[in-house]
Amino acid sequence: MPRWGKEELIVGMYVDDLIIIGARAVDIGSFKREMVARFQMNDLGALSYYLSIEVRQGKEELTLGQSAYALKLLERSDITECKPCVTPMEERLKLTKASTMAKVDATLYWSIVGGLCYLVHMRPDITFVVDYFSRFMEDPREDHWATVKRLLCYVKGTVDQGIIFPKTGRSRLQLTVFSDVDMAGDIDG
Repeated sequence: MPRWGKEELIVGMYVDDLIIIGARAVDIGSFKREMVARFQMNDLGALSYYLSIEVRQGKEELTLGQSAYALKLLERSDITECKPCVTPMEERLKLTKASTMAKVDATLYWSIVGGLCYLVHMRPDITFVVDYFSRFMEDPREDHWATVKRLLCYVKGTVDQGIIFPKTGRSRLQLTVFSDVDMAGDIDG
């Protein structure tokens, strides 16, 4: 990590985009001036959107979310008009790779599950469910797809959720997470 002045700066880079994070604006400004002197650059101001992650910077907190990305997933799966669910998965649901139900469009299944894998970064509440139906990527069936659609209905009802980082104080991070750790009851393993 580069050091400018008294405080550390964190510089994140993706292809040709830089995100500069630091405690003091003067240190960030000094770093920017040095970079502009060496490279052709544009300053786009305060971070608000990066790699489908929406950044809202308030006085008291920093909020990261992906509501626009989640809505695009709903459109791609053609269930924008679904009724929102209050939980991401049915309780005690048991799916198997040996399902005899009809096959579904594997390309669509892979695309939506892949999109949900990316959504997990800002939505830890769906991590278990996404992992669960990722097991069926090889041969997705109607019952597997129904589980994906139910999760998408949950996402629709919680589209504005994300991760909140308080700017001051010693607040505790609070997450609501659903989990079923009954691996002994796993039908396939």
